[in-house]
Amino acid sequence: MRSIALVIVASAHLGAAISQPATVDGGLVSGVPGKDASITAFKGVPFAAPPVGDLRWRAPKPVIPWRGIRKAAEFGASCMQTIVDEKKPWTYEFMTHTAVSEDCLFLNVWTGAKSASERRPVYVYIHGGANTEGSGAVPCYDGEGLAKKGVVVVTVNYRLGILGFFTHPELTAESGVHSSGNYALLDLIAALHWIHDNIAAFGGNPDRVVIGGQSAGASNVHSLVASPLARGLFHAAIAESGSSVGSLGQMNSHPFADQERLGARFAQAKGAQSIGDLRKLSWKELTAPLPERFYFGVVIDGYVQPASAGDMFSQGKANDVPTLTGCNKDEGGAGTHPTTTTQEFQEQARRRFADLASDFLALYPAATDEQARAGQNESSRDLERSSAYFWADQRAKTAKTKVYTYFWDHALPGPDADRFGAFHSSEIPYAMNTLDRSNRPFTDADRRIAATVSDYWVNFIRTGDPNSKGLAHWPSTSEQPGMTMDLGDTAAPTPVAGDKVKLAFYEKYFSKR
Repeated sequence: MRSIALVIVASAHLGAAISQPATVDGGLVSGVPGKDASITAFKGVPFAAPPVGDLRWRAPKPVIPWRGIRKAAEFGASCMQTIVDEKKPWTYEFMTHTAVSEDCLFLNVWTGAKSASERRPVYVYIHGGANTEGSGAVPCYDGEGLAKKGVVVVTVNYRLGILGFFTHPELTAESGVHSSGNYALLDLIAALHWIHDNIAAFGGNPDRVVIGGQSAGASNVHSLVASPLARGLFHAAIAESGSSVGSLGQMNSHPFADQERLGARFAQAKGAQSIGDLRKLSWKELTAPLPERFYFGVVIDGYVQPASAGDMFSQGKANDVPTLTGCNKDEGGAGTHPTTTTQEFQEQARRRFADLASDFLALYPAATDEQARAGQNESSRDLERSSAYFWADQRAKTAKTKVYTYFWDHALPGPDADRFGAFHSSEIPYAMNTLDRSNRPFTDADRRIAATVSDYWVNFIRTGDPNSKGLAHWPSTSEQPGMTMDLGDTAAPTPVAGDKVKLAFYEKYFSKR
């Protein structure tokens, strides 16, 4: 791709952000001031051609040039999905609110740089949403909060659901690389190439790019870590609620042959004789319910994903970069008001732990319903933390870089705080420093937590290490084995599973898996 130049058309006034317009692949682009005038946002910038018509289910193609200056004042369309305002516990700030379209390969940039020569570190945030919903335009992903701390922030759209992951023998044959599916990952890789070639125009450093994401976004981060196609395009990784033993965090990765057969059955169920017939269907026709449930996700295709992330690490072939990862207090089976009975708890233990069930119940006794409910929460939290910790331990067998793990324990305030607690995703407004994008009764304590946690994130983005003067020390897993970092209500190292006996139990459990 061609080199990038910054076109200066006006002198920057005191406190203003980078001069505009900037030259990027496709043409000239100009941004708009953020809420803070020192930040400029460039929204809805295309990084690839619209994947429509004959380009549906193909690797992304180069962006189509435009004439004149493209005003990047509004977010582009989000990728195809069903839009809802909230889905408790996820309220407005966690949801997509733009128009949706197959023409959706846009990214957004926030920068406080005054010139292209500043070379600020770059954070590329990959949204969650089960790979079926979400967008780079979701309010709590807004990049201004981290941009004010010296980071160039990029959020990105990628194809979702069947448009992002459909696998079919005919697509495999036409691809030229004997692969199909994983179009969403190819979108993300195309965005990383765009960032490598263009981010200097916004004062970013292409040699200091960090990828991050939460939930499905975290799993996609791991998929990029596993992909040889992404080698050299990023230098560290953040995976929030997405690292676990076994899959090594890779979400729903499927054998290629199985997904090809599923794709063929899907085409038959739609009455399509060819991929050309399927490409003629509208999105609504394509996703209209069928008697059989079809799910298409990340596939081990031998091209984008030669093997699972776990296998790539065990073979020493993964992209070895420093990683920050962790989980939340009230996810993974824990809750603020558990209703488990003694009988249910014991039956769950036997199903999950099999011949280790008696050992488990000795550690988490449940003679009464009250004990069972306490045990349900304590064991779920210990299991989540241990899974992330042993994920790091597995990775360390071939990796040379460090891993930093955390446990998020702060409940997002609001009328449902007692019901949902520190739920899945609740750390995002703090890590992204976007409390002002939420309509919640935040206190000074919340603002202090956001300042602290976002400082850890920014430090890691800058250096691959979350630590700096003035913050409680966050040890890597190799520095203090058996420990993780409590974040939220406190910021201090804490045992992964309460004590060494419990940690030894989970080590035995995971080793048997």
